[in-house]
Amino acid sequence: MEDGSGKPQRVLLKLSGEVLAGSEGRGFHRDTVYRIAGVLMEAAAGGIEIGVVTGGGNFARGREISGFTRTTADYIGMLATVMNCLAVSDAVKRHGGRSAVLSSIPVPEAGADVFAPGRARELFEQGYLLFFAGGTGNPFLSTDTAAALRAVQTGCEVLYKGTKVDGIYSKDPKTCKDAVRFQRLTYGEVLGKKLQVMDAASVAVCRDNGLPIVVFDVTEPENFLEILNSHSSGTLVEGD
Repeated sequence: MEDGSGKPQRVLLKLSGEVLAGSEGRGFHRDTVYRIAGVLMEAAAGGIEIGVVTGGGNFARGREISGFTRTTADYIGMLATVMNCLAVSDAVKRHGGRSAVLSSIPVPEAGADVFAPGRARELFEQGYLLFFAGGTGNPFLSTDTAAALRAVQTGCEVLYKGTKVDGIYSKDPKTCKDAVRFQRLTYGEVLGKKLQVMDAASVAVCRDNGLPIVVFDVTEPENFLEILNSHSSGTLVEGD
């Protein structure tokens, strides 16, 4: 539900794992992680309940790991997302915020407890920033799908996908100068045009549950604050 200001009250941010690496390219860039934590806390201070799903690409992305079975590779990637969630959650706490990690692959000794929708809703209502780790807990499914599922399960109103580009394009803007950025698309157009910004399963989950998707550039983390106030940048996906 919106609060009358036009802003959603509960949202999910899908955060690219590579963004956490900053200029390092791999692993964590501490200042970038702290910067992201600060942005999340600022948004939460404005009354928005925020859940975060991270990718694991700064450490390991299952489908890109060779020499192992796909199941094993995917679990390695899921464990990478646990590390990412723990890192950003810790940064929030170091800045004086309240955060919790709920994971499909729980590691309670490290502070990553088991994910349960009811528990997540309770923590949202208590003012916690929530980090949903471990993907879906199943191989062959992406963290995009995990983000869509967690958003629906916990009553989020919008799924924000923070990437390294400022929206959905007709072609890869890194290699095609004539690529055009879309301001708005329907779920059917994303699926029909086979636009690769999110996998088909995640788009279908959002479509079937009427969950809008906003794709935006999060390489400058402060863009998240701007996109919460206006969808004038990025690409909005909704409707038939």
